[in-house]
Amino acid sequence: MAAAEEQQQGFHPLDEASLVAYIKATPALAARLGGRLDALTIKEVGDGNLNFVYIVLSEAGSVVVKQALPYVRCVGDSWPMTRERAYFEASALQKHRSLCPDHVPEVYHFDRAMSLIGMRYIEPPHIILRKGLIAGVEYPLLAEHMADYMAKTLFFTSLLNNNTTDHKKGVAQYCDNVEMCRLTEQVVFSDPYMLAKYNRCTSPFLDNDAAAVREDAELKLEIAELKSMFIERAQALLHGDFHTGSIMVTADSTQVIDPEFAFYGPMGFDIGAFLGNLILAYFSQDGHADQANDRKDYKEWILKTTEDSWNLFHKKFVELWNKHKDGNGEAYLPPIYNSPELVSLAQKKYMTSLFHDSLGFGAAKMIRRIVGIAHVEDFESIEDLSKRASCERRALNCAKAILKGRRQFESIEQVIVHVQSFTRD
Repeated sequence: MAAAEEQQQGFHPLDEASLVAYIKATPALAARLGGRLDALTIKEVGDGNLNFVYIVLSEAGSVVVKQALPYVRCVGDSWPMTRERAYFEASALQKHRSLCPDHVPEVYHFDRAMSLIGMRYIEPPHIILRKGLIAGVEYPLLAEHMADYMAKTLFFTSLLNNNTTDHKKGVAQYCDNVEMCRLTEQVVFSDPYMLAKYNRCTSPFLDNDAAAVREDAELKLEIAELKSMFIERAQALLHGDFHTGSIMVTADSTQVIDPEFAFYGPMGFDIGAFLGNLILAYFSQDGHADQANDRKDYKEWILKTTEDSWNLFHKKFVELWNKHKDGNGEAYLPPIYNSPELVSLAQKKYMTSLFHDSLGFGAAKMIRRIVGIAHVEDFESIEDLSKRASCERRALNCAKAILKGRRQFESIEQVIVHVQSFTRD
C-alpha cells in the first residue's frame, strides 16, 4: 500500500516528536504518565524484526508504545507485512491476561487505525530471557511460571473448556491473521528445506549441513505432517511466536510479550517453541564458556528447567482438566467419559499426543534457527565462527533426530538424555 493510501486510512509512522503529540491527545496514555508530559524521556528499543517499540518515561509513570509497520523492518519495504497484526497482538494480550494475569502485561490503549498498542512498561531489572540465558543467569521460577502460563492459556481456549460454538467464534476471529501464519509456514516449514532467498547459515562451516537438510527425504515427510497440523488444527489460542525472546524475566517475575503471531493452532507449537529455544540455549553454552566459567553447571540448569517446564505443564494442564471436566467443554462429554478410569485413559492418550507434537514443533523451530532466515542471538553472539558452527551443528543434528523419532520418546527425561548425547559435532 502506498504511503498516501496509508495516511488516508489514518496511519502514519510515529517518531519521537509525533509520539509526544499522540500521547498528549490520548487520555489513556497521558494518565499512565501522571499527566506530566512536558519532560518525557523516550527511547526506541525495537530490536526485533517487525515493529517500532518506544519506552516512554515521565517523573510520575511509564508506558510502552508499540507500532506495527507495513513491512518487515529487518528487510525493508521490499517485504510488505500487514499492520493488522497489531490488532491480533492486542487481542491476544487481553485474552491471555484475562486467563493468566501474573504473566501477561496489561494493555492500556489500542488504536487500530494507527496499528498502535500502549501497554505496561516491564521495568528493569526485567530483561529478555534470551539475553539472560546467554549471560548464564539462573531463573528459579521460570519453569513454574511458564508451565502456569502455557497450561492456562492453552486449556482455557480449547474445547476441553469451551463449547464448539464459542470455540469457532474464536477461531473465526483469528483466522484473519493469515498473513502472519503464512510467514511462519514459509520460514519454519518451507524455506529451510529448499534453496530460498533469505536462508543463511554459518558459512562455510555449515554449508554441507544445510544442504543435507534440503536433501533429507525422511525429514521432509515429517515436516509436511507438522505443517499440515499447523495449518489445519485449531486446538487453542496460541501465542504463535513463544520463544525466549518473547519473555521478560527477573528472579521472581516472568512476563510474556509480543503475541502478534497469535492464532488458533496446535498447542504443541507454543510448547515446542519454548522447549526448543531452551535446548538451543543449552547447545550455545559451550560457545560462551571461558576459563572463569565452563558453563557445565548452567547447562545442567537449562536441561532441568526444560524437564520441569514440561512436567509442571503436564501436571497443571491435567489438574485444570479434572477441575473443569463437568463444565462447558465439549471435547469429552461426561455422559460418554463416565468413569474415572476412562477419563484417565483419555487424558493419557491426549497428553502423549501433545508431547509428541511439542517435540516435533520444537525440533522444527530449532532447525529453522540454524539454516533459515532468522537466527538466534544465543549462537550469533559467539564471535568465533568455527566454535559457533560446532555448537549449531550439534543442535541441528539433535533436532533432526528428535523430529524424525519424536514418537519414540515416552518422557521428557528420555529427551534430555538424547540431548546430552550430542557432545560432538
